[in-house]
Amino acid sequence: MKKLFGVCLILLFSLHFNNLFAQKNKLVQKQEQCATMDNLATAFKKNPALKTRFNKQLEEFNRTMSQRSAKQTGTDRELGTTGATAVYTIPVVFHIVLNNPAIVTDAQILVQLDILNKDYAGANADSANLPDYFKPIFGKSAIQFCLAQRTPDGDITSGIDRVATTLTSFSPSDNAVKRTVAGGIDMWNGDKYLNIWICALGNNLLGYGTFPNDGIPDHQGVVIEYRSLPGGSYTNYNGGKTLTHEIGHYFNLFHIWGDDNGACTGTDFIDDTPNQGDATSGCPNGVKTDNCTTSGNGILYQDYMDYSNDPCLVLFTAMQVDRMQTALLTYRSSLLVSDGCTPVQLKTVDVQLKTIVAPNQRICTTSFTPAVIIRNKGLQTLTSLVIKTVLDNGTPQIYNWSGSLSSLAAATINLNTVTINQGIHSVNISTTLPNGATDENKTNDSLSTTVQYFDAVLSVNESFEGTTFPPQGWDIVNPDNLITWKKVTGVAKTGNASVIMNNFNYPVLNQLDYLRMPEINVVNVDSAFLTFQVAAATFTATSTAGNNWDTLEVLISRDCGLTYTSLYKKWGATLVTTAIEHTDSFVPASNEWRRDSIDLTSYNNAGRVLIAFKNTNGFENNIYLDDVNFRTITINPNLKAAGFLVTPNPARDNLSVQFYPNPAKLRSIQLYNLMGQKIAEKNIPAGQGGTIYNFDIRRYAGGTFIVRAVFTDKVLVKKIIKQ
Repeated sequence: MKKLFGVCLILLFSLHFNNLFAQKNKLVQKQEQCATMDNLATAFKKNPALKTRFNKQLEEFNRTMSQRSAKQTGTDRELGTTGATAVYTIPVVFHIVLNNPAIVTDAQILVQLDILNKDYAGANADSANLPDYFKPIFGKSAIQFCLAQRTPDGDITSGIDRVATTLTSFSPSDNAVKRTVAGGIDMWNGDKYLNIWICALGNNLLGYGTFPNDGIPDHQGVVIEYRSLPGGSYTNYNGGKTLTHEIGHYFNLFHIWGDDNGACTGTDFIDDTPNQGDATSGCPNGVKTDNCTTSGNGILYQDYMDYSNDPCLVLFTAMQVDRMQTALLTYRSSLLVSDGCTPVQLKTVDVQLKTIVAPNQRICTTSFTPAVIIRNKGLQTLTSLVIKTVLDNGTPQIYNWSGSLSSLAAATINLNTVTINQGIHSVNISTTLPNGATDENKTNDSLSTTVQYFDAVLSVNESFEGTTFPPQGWDIVNPDNLITWKKVTGVAKTGNASVIMNNFNYPVLNQLDYLRMPEINVVNVDSAFLTFQVAAATFTATSTAGNNWDTLEVLISRDCGLTYTSLYKKWGATLVTTAIEHTDSFVPASNEWRRDSIDLTSYNNAGRVLIAFKNTNGFENNIYLDDVNFRTITINPNLKAAGFLVTPNPARDNLSVQFYPNPAKLRSIQLYNLMGQKIAEKNIPAGQGGTIYNFDIRRYAGGTFIVRAVFTDKVLVKKIIKQ
């Protein structure tokens, strides 16, 4: 019995996670089958605030469960019910993400769903194998699962979503399987569907799940190894029980042994499961005792939240059922009012404006051609449609489309060109009069986006001190809509503000975020340079091999951001500006900044270019930018033609001797009067020649002077007049 609730329980739970990584380094560990707890520990390590929130929520939930347990009757406990008479039906979508997703058949999914429903209802035939002494705690839940019948957009679906990927396996550490941009597939609305991803997992893992409110809302759901499905190739683990186990986590169940590596101090927060030292392997028979339960009926290795082989796993306990149903009603109740399992009834006339393809977030010309994808969601073939484009609530531009689009087919349509002034503008596009009739579903007839256009500039000098962020002409590209570039005050190299990329709290690995400068027109220049102040630290020692590092790149584009060329790329030891790693959120001191410079001379006269700072998250620490400057240098055409110029002429106070290009063989510059007397000289060490040398001539009387530039292979002479 693990009857631990309230503050003491949470303290034990916190101490367990504080020591988890150290334990893994010190102990010979069993092969983990489920990565749920490791994922949670990793999230806590990187985000202490998440840990605080999670533990507070857990404490409140456990207090509620303790109060419920005290009020329940013995019959309630045996039935494992909350007193509800209705079945809790949850819409499920299976995302099959494999090189060849067809190798997982519909039949396998249907068998898996049937096993899942029987396991949760306590109707599984293999429950007959449960020993008589554990039958009083056998739980039967009211939770059932149905295959989704409609997508979040209201399209017809089988609830089985196949996605081809180029990746051979996925890792729980980055949740890439849950993101389209990383080779997986984005979740369907987590408030309406239980998302189940089926894929190949690395490191012999069988699966992992998410606890309620344990991090990123868009990652909620369950991932399982495809070979653990019924009929899969994982011997002993192909009975469909992996999914039963992982959905237990989704409904707030913990491993039955408390994840304490045999210490007997951990807990699964369930009173009717015996205390257990560690995960079970294989498929024991009869009574099995361990260091935590040394007598009596032994440990409950038949529980779905253990690691026993699939044929051994036959039950949730009554209190586990109660905990899951309470978690469902507390945290995931929106699933119970979802229409995900309601079949789609097609209208006769229904057009969906599915996507605005163009314009992009930023354009670099004074006009653009909107492009949209429409889908015929009606039963009737679509032959005509009116599409309206409105810029900033102005006069609608009408496009009359005609064609032939069968039911459920889609088409991309280019609309009328729109002219635009400088600024950030709203673009609203809507459809009306499909086949000259009234659209029977107006909820999917319009979409809006924003577009930015500013004239190209000639230079940039930005220290982020203004009240607007991003500054005028800048923009941010944040594909995952999570943490991105942000202005921060009170931290700066100069002034009082800078920009931060908060990698310390970023919850997802390898995400890309772009901070893009105004478009720059590089014309009639001889050289160009980008300089900026950077401050960065790591969480991990920079000597660590094989680590994922935060990476800062500077990119340049000549096609308004469609494609980029990398100019600068630093990570780890090459990026940091402090000698030590920071295990807290890095805030740079005044001496922990570095000025980096990029020579853009190869882009002289390239015309309009777009420069972007790109961050790739590696779960490390913060990166700051300040004092971003783009400057150009234009050489006097007379100097370019002659290679040697003395100005001004005539001169009164100061004389400037200039060279172009850099005079590598220059050894000295001499100033003579007309009497042939050398009155001044600057000697130049080998290899240290510059382009400009100044002489103060105020102390000399007026007259004519000779300037001699002495090279190793020649002497150049200029005559000047001193006024």
